Amino acid sequence: MRPPAPTVSFTEALCFWVKLGFVNFGGPAGQIALMHRELVGRKRWVGEDRFLHALNFCMMLPGPEATQLAIYVGWLLHGAAGGLAAGVLFVLPGFLVMLALSWIYAVHGSVAWVAAAFFGLRAAVIAVVADAVVRIGAHTLRRPSAVGIATAAFAAIFFFKVPFPAIVIGAALCGWIASRLWPAAPSADETDHPEQDALRPPSGPSLRGAARTLATGLVAWCGPLLAVALWRGWQDVLAQQAVFFSKAAVVTFGGAYAVLAYIAQAAVDWFRWLRPGEMLDGLGLAESTPGPLIMVTQFVGYLGAYRHPGDLDPATAGFLGAAVTTWATFAPCFLWIFLGAPFVESLRGHRALQAALGAVTAAVVGVILNLAVWLGIHTLFGDVGETAFGPLRIPLPQPHSVDGLAVTFVLVARWALVRLRIGVVPLVLAAAAGGLAVHWVL
Repeated sequence: MRPPAPTVSFTEALCFWVKLGFVNFGGPAGQIALMHRELVGRKRWVGEDRFLHALNFCMMLPGPEATQLAIYVGWLLHGAAGGLAAGVLFVLPGFLVMLALSWIYAVHGSVAWVAAAFFGLRAAVIAVVADAVVRIGAHTLRRPSAVGIATAAFAAIFFFKVPFPAIVIGAALCGWIASRLWPAAPSADETDHPEQDALRPPSGPSLRGAARTLATGLVAWCGPLLAVALWRGWQDVLAQQAVFFSKAAVVTFGGAYAVLAYIAQAAVDWFRWLRPGEMLDGLGLAESTPGPLIMVTQFVGYLGAYRHPGDLDPATAGFLGAAVTTWATFAPCFLWIFLGAPFVESLRGHRALQAALGAVTAAVVGVILNLAVWLGIHTLFGDVGETAFGPLRIPLPQPHSVDGLAVTFVLVARWALVRLRIGVVPLVLAAAAGGLAVHWVL
């Protein structure tokens, strides 16, 4: 049996969330992998079962699941103050970096050095994500049913491009149905050696507490946005962004990739905030900076307000647009967690719920494996074709286009992570510096 989680001071946790905010590259799967490695593997602040239980809940919420997972863990450690600190620091560094890059893009239209740094970062991300597949899979895929769900999830998203929300819902239904048909069978995530977890929820569920949290969360979310709309008028670009991105925050199940088409259509065709093709530039910047991938909304908000400033200075309007879209995107995350986490924690022993969430955990392993394979293919090969048979899509990396330098970066990153046990922070910094060095030399 694993020893209980150590007692963590608020200052110690705060230092960790600050460091995490600057190195959480790789999109949601990479960020989840990073948190798992640090919180469960290295620091042991959270038990494996508790981490996966929180992850499963966050996967079912609208909005960026990695951000919500950080808020959940912060709440478990130090209540509402811990959740606020974890969530704000998870987003703030990326917000500042993306703000600077959006200004450079709006003024100069080129940020080539970011692509160079991202070349090195992808190697580190591949190593971290592959490590997460091994670590989470070793705990989760102990039974044939879990292996089958993970395999099906990988095939569905990699070969058939099934939307992520459909995979999560399908896995949960499979787990729930299995618990009803075979009530004596172990669930997909049940282990032979359950862990001891010393953490206790900061607060239990209550309707009065939920009503108070809901009222406070809605005021915190909508109050600043309403003030901006009343100040600028409902036809102003800032008011339009406040309304649109608040709506998007409620329907963005499945993370950034699932909602990109919706946001791109609105930004280009409806509001004329972006020109055709600029959404891909924004996605490239979001992938190259720390923080959630959905930070691409900040890029949209900055350019939209910069180009339609009204009576404001363009740079000032751009900053306000970035702030409005970021607030509308991330403020709901705190509401979902603070409102739902006490109830989710109280249901940890519920058999059918555990079976459904355990199946989601197994599916997540397949999704993380998909990210590792996808990143590997597109990092190591310069030319990747595709063949189709009906709904089946098979990527075809061309052997002649293999990038020897990228292969070297990935192998060195993997060796440093596994053999040298180097921390993720120095690994990410070294990988980015290596990418920049190659860019300057070549």
